[in-house]
Amino acid sequence: MGTCIVGWAHSPFGRFDQLDIEALITGVAREAIAHAEVPAAAIDTIWLGNLNGGFVPEIFCSSLALQADDGLRWTPATRVENACASGAAAVFAACDAIEAGRAKIALVVGAEKMSGISGPEVTRVLGSASYVREEAARGLTFPGIFGLIAQAYFARHGDHSGTLARIAAKNHANGVRNPWAQMRKDLGFEFCNTVSDKNPLIAAPLRKTDCSLVSDGAAALVLADASIARQFPRAVRFRSRVQVNDFLPMSRRDAASFEGPRRAWRQALAAAGCTLDDLSFAEVHDCFTIAELLSYEAMGLAAPGQGARVVEDGTVARGGRLPVNISGGLKAKGHPIGATGVSMHVLSAMQLCGEAGDMQVPGARLGGVFNMGGLAVANYVSVLERAR
Repeated sequence: MGTCIVGWAHSPFGRFDQLDIEALITGVAREAIAHAEVPAAAIDTIWLGNLNGGFVPEIFCSSLALQADDGLRWTPATRVENACASGAAAVFAACDAIEAGRAKIALVVGAEKMSGISGPEVTRVLGSASYVREEAARGLTFPGIFGLIAQAYFARHGDHSGTLARIAAKNHANGVRNPWAQMRKDLGFEFCNTVSDKNPLIAAPLRKTDCSLVSDGAAALVLADASIARQFPRAVRFRSRVQVNDFLPMSRRDAASFEGPRRAWRQALAAAGCTLDDLSFAEVHDCFTIAELLSYEAMGLAAPGQGARVVEDGTVARGGRLPVNISGGLKAKGHPIGATGVSMHVLSAMQLCGEAGDMQVPGARLGGVFNMGGLAVANYVSVLERAR
């Protein structure tokens, strides 16, 4: 019968000195359980998306979720890690458990506390998600890696710095409407398109406004077997979900063509029995603006090298044919690594239930989610619809 989202919670994203990883996890776990109107003791399994890797001292934090409610004691809890797709990996693991018949109701939490260490240490931790012996060991950071991808794209298709600035400006404008976004400020195209003291080059051609934020935050979902979804006040069904992994070394693939995301989107849409034209919106992994541009082409929204067109003609804008990152995306919303994939599913479920507030896409019926780990290495695509 499949799996449905039947409850959710979302914390603000930002930098919160007063909140540790335990507070982030237990806060959203408690809220999601209450939102689903389910007794904590009815939850059969817990899955935590969390990269950590050195962000916080607590490397064994899966059972912290149990402290949200005494009714969760004795519930199996497992931490899932797949780089920046750790959140979606936890969601998919919970779906697998339900669809295998090992659980009826699951709690999924995605959480990350990134602000407690220095900027260089954050960069080092994130760099460990590359193919270290060829990339991080040579001094390549993730901004540097995506800068190389942008350079390769520009060499093939021309300079698209302006396109990247338009994507950044679009997402910052969208983020103003998101009450949980880390940066709720419309920066405008000119600021995003100009190198300045406030918007320096980070890894040419990427400027500061082309890069996602260092964030603390958490999100949670309650999932249930579709056969019992009618017991809950709301239900959003996974119409399809696909995971595609590619080689880790950049040297073994054409990373600038986003082959893994392209394959994941194609398989997910085929499994859902729909086309891109059927989607009402999409939340995609814009860790850097070049990633969103490449996502347009991987989705099939534009031909290779033609992604700029859907930015310029308003296709992906609020009110366009397929709004992309109406939440502000990772660019404005923030990117607490383990929380990102869960957040995308929460915000998409809200859209499909008509509960997205100022972010609401009118008449949203079908949504696409793309969460990515590494440089197009671990690729997760979900197609979601309102179950009733």
